Amino acid sequence: MKHFSFQEFERSETAYRHGIDNTLPDKLKGNVAALVDKVLDPLREAWGKPITITSGYRCAALNKAVGGSATSHHLRGMAADISTGNKVENRKLFQLIQDLGLPFTQLIDEKGFSWVHVSLDQSDVKRQVLRL
Repeated sequence: MKHFSFQEFERSETAYRHGIDNTLPDKLKGNVAALVDKVLDPLREAWGKPITITSGYRCAALNKAVGGSATSHHLRGMAADISTGNKVENRKLFQLIQDLGLPFTQLIDEKGFSWVHVSLDQSDVKRQVLRL
């Protein structure tokens, strides 16, 4: 984990506003580390500029508060919503993930590249690309 920290995966304005403890359980740190080591760090190296995690790990209460899916990879520390800060650059980031051949379970263009969702379940690397 070179460019990202566990704290970035825990940070959530929604959790803060609602008084939700979104501390990453130790048993899920391996999932976060795999996502960072296999996807996010190589992506950051290739991108050459900072990438922000806008949503990482979500405890059940936080996932419910944000309207997340009951089967979300965020619940298991296997997903991150990432952004460069603008839609044009996010579109490039989305394409770069594919061009680099990085492993992922799902890669989702969220709301016209408002952010990019990337998940990695190492037992299900299906490289599914979606646009929501």
